[in-house]
Amino acid sequence: MSFDTRKSRTSALLSRRDWLRLSALGVGCSLSGWFQDFAGDAAKNPQRKRSCILLWMSGGPSQTDTFDPKPDHENGGTFKTIDTSVPGVRIGEHLPKLAKMMQHAVPVRSMSTKEGDHARATYLMRTGYLPQGPVQYPTFGSLLSKELGEDEAELPNFVSMSPYWFLSPAAFSPGFLGPKFSPLVVGGQARPGGAQNGGENAYEQALKVKNLELPENVNLPQADARLELLDGLETRFFADHPGVVASSHRSAYRQAVRMMRSKGIEAFSLDKEPDKLRDAYGRNQFGQSCLLARRLVECGVPFVEVSLNGVQGNQGFAWDTHGNNFESVKNLCGVLDPGWATLIEDLKTRGLLETTMVVWMGEFGRTPKINRNQGRDHFPAAWSTVLCGGGIKGGQAYGETSDDGMTVKDKPVKVPDFLSTICKGLGIDSMKQNMSNIGRPIRIADPEAKVIQEILV
Repeated sequence: MSFDTRKSRTSALLSRRDWLRLSALGVGCSLSGWFQDFAGDAAKNPQRKRSCILLWMSGGPSQTDTFDPKPDHENGGTFKTIDTSVPGVRIGEHLPKLAKMMQHAVPVRSMSTKEGDHARATYLMRTGYLPQGPVQYPTFGSLLSKELGEDEAELPNFVSMSPYWFLSPAAFSPGFLGPKFSPLVVGGQARPGGAQNGGENAYEQALKVKNLELPENVNLPQADARLELLDGLETRFFADHPGVVASSHRSAYRQAVRMMRSKGIEAFSLDKEPDKLRDAYGRNQFGQSCLLARRLVECGVPFVEVSLNGVQGNQGFAWDTHGNNFESVKNLCGVLDPGWATLIEDLKTRGLLETTMVVWMGEFGRTPKINRNQGRDHFPAAWSTVLCGGGIKGGQAYGETSDDGMTVKDKPVKVPDFLSTICKGLGIDSMKQNMSNIGRPIRIADPEAKVIQEILV
C-alpha cells in the first residue's frame, strides 16, 4: 500500500496481491524521495493536521521548584527564581533555557485533583477518568491519535518513548479502543533511578526500532511469498472469526510491513542530525527522545510521548522526591531544560510549532511544605502543568495559588478541563463518543469539562 498521502486514493484500489508485492519490494514512502524531502513535504502540507508531543514526568514534579515558585515564603525552599521572556512570569532558576521560551508557553498553576496515589492519579491524568469497574478507558495518546491519525499512515500514529507503566499499566493502554490504537514503544519499559542513561551512549541503541530488516537468509521474493501466504490465511480466518481481535492482529501486521518497507523509518536514525543539534538537546535518553519526537512529528506522526523517569545519579523514582528534593530536582531540570527548550526552538525553526502542541505534566505535584528529609511529598490539591506551541496563546500564566502554595486561589482547573482544552487546541471535539468495552458510548472527556478559552489561540 502506498504511503505517500498524494497517492492514497490510488493505493486504495490496489489488490491484496499488489499491496503485498509492493510492500515487500519497498515501494511506498520511498517513492517520495529521501527522508528530508518526505519530512519537508509533510511539514509544508497545507492540509497538515495538528500534532501533540506529551512530555510525561513520572512521579509528580514539584511545582514550587519549577513553574510556581514561592520565593517570599518559607515553603519556597532554597531555589531562586529567574525572569522569563514574559514580563511578570518567573520560574525556578534551574530552567534558564525554558525561561527564554516562555512567550510560547502557558504554565497552568491551578491544577487541582483529589488523587494522591501514583496509580490512581496517573490513570486520571492519562485517561481523564478514574478507574470505574469494568470500563477500560484508553490512554489519551490512543484517543488523540485515533482522531488525528490516518489508518494507512506509513509510520505509527502513536509512539511512546521509555514509558514507566509498572505502577499503573492500564493508564498506558489503548483500553476499549483496542490494540489497533496501541503505541509503538521505543526505548523499552523504563526503570526508575536513572536507568534511562544506562551507561555511555546506551540511548543510541535504546531508541532504535528493533527487527525492521529481513533476516539474512530471506530475500525479497521469499518475503513477498510469505506475506501473501499470511494474508491469505488471515483472510480465511477473519471470514470465520470476525471481531476486534482478528482485525487488530491483521492491522498490526500490515502496519509493521508498511513501516519496515518505508523510507520514513529513517526518522529513527538520529545520526542523520548534526552533532551540534544533538548536543543542544542533551546526550541522554530524554534529550535524544525529544529530538526523535521532532523527527516523527515532522514526518506526520500525530502523537508522540516522551517520558522523563529519572536521571543518572538520582535515587528513588524520578520526580517522586520525598527526600533530597532540591538536589534531585536540580539534576532532573538539568536534563529537562535543554531537551524541552531545544525542542521548542527546533519546532519553531522548522515551521512546526504552530501545528504542534507540547504538553508537560505528571500525575500530581509536591507539597509546598518541606518535610524533615528535605523532600516534598504527594500533593494533588494545587499544582502545575504547562501547555505550549500549536493552538496555545503563549506568554501568560494561568491560575494562581495562595502565597504558601497550599490552595488554589484563582481559576481552578480540573483534569477534564485540562484535557478538553488540549483537544480544543488540537481541533478535536472532546464530546465525541467512542463505544466502550461494555457497550456504552463514552466521550473523549467528561461532558462537564470546561475548556480554558483564555489560553487558546
